[in-house]
Amino acid sequence: MSQENILIINCGSSSLKFAVINPQTEEEFINGLAERLGSPEAGLRWKINGEKGKQAIADADHDAAIGALLSLLRDANLVETIAAVGHRVVHGGESFKESCLVTDEAMQAIEDCTHLAPLHNPANLTGIRVAQKYFPELPQTVVFDTSFHQTMPKQAYMYALPYSLYREHGVRRYGFHGTSYRYVAKQACEMLGLEENNSALLIAHLGNGASASAVLNGESVDTTMGLTPLEGLVMGTRSGDVDANLFSFLNKECGYDIQQITDLLNKKSGLLGISELSNDCRTIEEAMEEGHEQATLAMDVFCYVLAKKLAGMSVALGRIDGLVFTGGIGENSDIIRKRVVEMMSIFGFELSEELNLKHRFGGEGVITTNEQCPKALVVATNEELMIARDTAALIA
Repeated sequence: MSQENILIINCGSSSLKFAVINPQTEEEFINGLAERLGSPEAGLRWKINGEKGKQAIADADHDAAIGALLSLLRDANLVETIAAVGHRVVHGGESFKESCLVTDEAMQAIEDCTHLAPLHNPANLTGIRVAQKYFPELPQTVVFDTSFHQTMPKQAYMYALPYSLYREHGVRRYGFHGTSYRYVAKQACEMLGLEENNSALLIAHLGNGASASAVLNGESVDTTMGLTPLEGLVMGTRSGDVDANLFSFLNKECGYDIQQITDLLNKKSGLLGISELSNDCRTIEEAMEEGHEQATLAMDVFCYVLAKKLAGMSVALGRIDGLVFTGGIGENSDIIRKRVVEMMSIFGFELSEELNLKHRFGGEGVITTNEQCPKALVVATNEELMIARDTAALIA
């Protein structure tokens, strides 16, 4: 096997996702996750050619996890097939408008963005440094969640705050899930028979973290997430948009400090907060079908906010060629797709119950019927493949 595969590493604060992909054939040889790093329960899980495996790596940090991954790749005879390592980095600020090779200058620029993503960028940097240690002979690349949205016009990304906060501290809307949007926009254009440079798409990336984006002619012109991933839609545990004076209110009325309020908005709100049941959409849907009042309310709020945000972003497009659902929820929840498409009937969407149910547990395809009106469709995202493609292009 020739040296043409890409090792993908996505490092979190206590986890590490990985995959080995051939960007030309799109074949995935291995994927897996090292989780609960730094704890006695740390473990490695993977799938090779459909076969699952796992290994305990108690108290392992990122260094030990990548060391265990290297051994796994050797056992699978994959090490010699790897041409480069591609890394996901959450925040590139305004420094990165596209993916790039890892250099000292790039590492410093990522470090300089740490104040914008204090939970994510340090972990991403750790993953790069450890990978350089174990794969010193391989080129390394970085692909940013934020770079796709650097095409947004200033009117879409500026907050109505004193301009000095933007000039001196970079306070603006950046957006996230960019790697997913790039992949999904291309796939949607192919499925709809559109030229990418003459297309207008609304895309909803729905998972525990959720956002939506307006993509015009292959470029992001608006998105729901902002300075951080908290802004925008209702999510699994994140509130999405709230009145900014909520901070003052909760401080005075409940005695909460800034950290408590931040934790509440990020970790205790969203579907979990309203339902008081779960942040898992599947659990919410099951409880709703059983008549659980707060689960029903959580679903009502989730869908209403999503439809409202998507409709609002149509202003940035001028027309709608397609409404795209992707991500774990977008690809699997026929209930949410049905509700949102019906709420947006003002744009001419006509849902096919049969086609929507056909994609109840995954798969891709159009879920509306009227050929003369905009189409809604389901597209399976593949961020790892997008990282592999970028990496292959950069090292070429």
